[in-house]
Amino acid sequence: MLRLKKIMAVGVVALAGAALAACGNNSSNSSSGTKKTLNWMDKTEIEGMDLSKVTDGTSFTQLNNTMEGLYRLGKNSKVEPGLATKTTTSKDGKTWTFTLRNNDKWSNGDPVTAQDFVYSWRRTVDPSTGSQYSYLFSGVKNADAIVAGKKRPNTLGVKAEGKDKLVVTLDKRILYFKLLMCFPLFFPQNQKAVEQYGKSYGTSSKTTVYNGPFVQKGWTGSNLSWKLVKNKNYWDKKNVKLDTINFSVQKTPSTDYNLYQSGKLDAALLGPQASKQLKNQKGYTLRKTSSTIYLGMNMKKKPFTNENFRKAISLAIDRKELANSVGGAAEPADTLSPENMIEVNGKDYTDLVRGEATKQFNTFNKSKAQAFWKKAQQELGKKSFNFAILTYDDDASKKAGEYLQSTIESTLKGVNVRVQSIPKKTALNHAGSGNYDVFLMGWTADFSDPISFLDLNTSKNSQNLEKYSDPTYDKLVADSKVTPSETKRWDDLVKAEQRIISTQGVTPLYHPEEAWMVRPSVKNVIYNGAGAPYNFKGAYVAN
Repeated sequence: MLRLKKIMAVGVVALAGAALAACGNNSSNSSSGTKKTLNWMDKTEIEGMDLSKVTDGTSFTQLNNTMEGLYRLGKNSKVEPGLATKTTTSKDGKTWTFTLRNNDKWSNGDPVTAQDFVYSWRRTVDPSTGSQYSYLFSGVKNADAIVAGKKRPNTLGVKAEGKDKLVVTLDKRILYFKLLMCFPLFFPQNQKAVEQYGKSYGTSSKTTVYNGPFVQKGWTGSNLSWKLVKNKNYWDKKNVKLDTINFSVQKTPSTDYNLYQSGKLDAALLGPQASKQLKNQKGYTLRKTSSTIYLGMNMKKKPFTNENFRKAISLAIDRKELANSVGGAAEPADTLSPENMIEVNGKDYTDLVRGEATKQFNTFNKSKAQAFWKKAQQELGKKSFNFAILTYDDDASKKAGEYLQSTIESTLKGVNVRVQSIPKKTALNHAGSGNYDVFLMGWTADFSDPISFLDLNTSKNSQNLEKYSDPTYDKLVADSKVTPSETKRWDDLVKAEQRIISTQGVTPLYHPEEAWMVRPSVKNVIYNGAGAPYNFKGAYVAN
């Protein structure tokens, strides 16, 4: 859900929500007794289909099912074979050699080759492409220098040896390298198609080519409905059960639940009241996400340059009340990284982070909030400030914005808040250009490691929309990437997270868990909280 996974803003990575739904009476039956059509809803529209450029969860889910890389992410984030049939690694962990399948084709008929990976990776790290995710290539030989404009893209540590052998050279051992390869950013691209469509590549179904289980049809770049159709050129098409997945964007839970009740959807996202009333009903389903919703304050603008003002905002928010207001099973957040993402020596990573910083600055305390507000007034030389909170226009985002407006204004006298709820693509454009005051945003981990969160707000990261800059924080994150000691790596990451909390570089609000009603006939949809969350390759709907 810009911000994962992948940017989320209450509705990505925002809450990158989705529901499973069979097409009801419109489904066709197969000889195996399954329906061949699935209807799926998402809360937010597609940002794009150019894997070098997209940043949101809806788009990454589309890419995860229409494209394929070296590996796929299976159940419980298990790495499974994709296009790689064999992988060898050097003793020092710095050279990876992948042997590729020779029977996969692009939807335009071209064979998928090792050169397609070379082209894709070079294109993504090339500064002229404008990828906001190029930093994830850090560790691949010369990637950092290329992204910084100091070396040419063709010096990247990736090369093709013939059509079916890909060799990757790293600057250092990357412990989570296989997990990274499951993320769509590292998938291949068809050079002929990218060059044929130019600036239009990935802006519609017709200007994109595919090599995954499905091909996309009917997305024009802005519409709210489209479909995925089984890819006849996919190497493993015999294990793709569905012929069609119909998608529609449903931004209001009451609407999609009505469709569910009338039999037009087989799943529905539940609003706050419905999630409480239906908790014990058959089909009630919780979707845990490796996600955090938080406030990003534009530190290029006053009063957000002032640390005491940022602390006042954080302390004015009752995170439990906020989580209840958006519904589902959202958990209040006192850490940036979500719980249950990774364990360190038998303990949840977030338990290591919790301490004085989280207690002092991410816990509702009206009197402390007002004390920090008074300090900020003195330092800024003003008694009042007006600002806008930018949100998406889905129901959960609007509810969160309304709550934040109410609690901030009632706690901090002289602070006036306006909520600006607009379509996702427009909001992302505003945030990316720095045209905002405060952005209600979110992130879903690209892979199950806290570095996926902590990398975001290093000073030179393209995803650092807040323009947070702290040398101590930068050094801790950088040190965690180069130390050979696992113990020191975790110590650096914990200290970095405590640092960004104590300075309120971001203001964590809640970790989303979404409540759904899902018909039991929907089978084998793989959901993972991190990365591109949904895998439909083996999904089916039972009769």
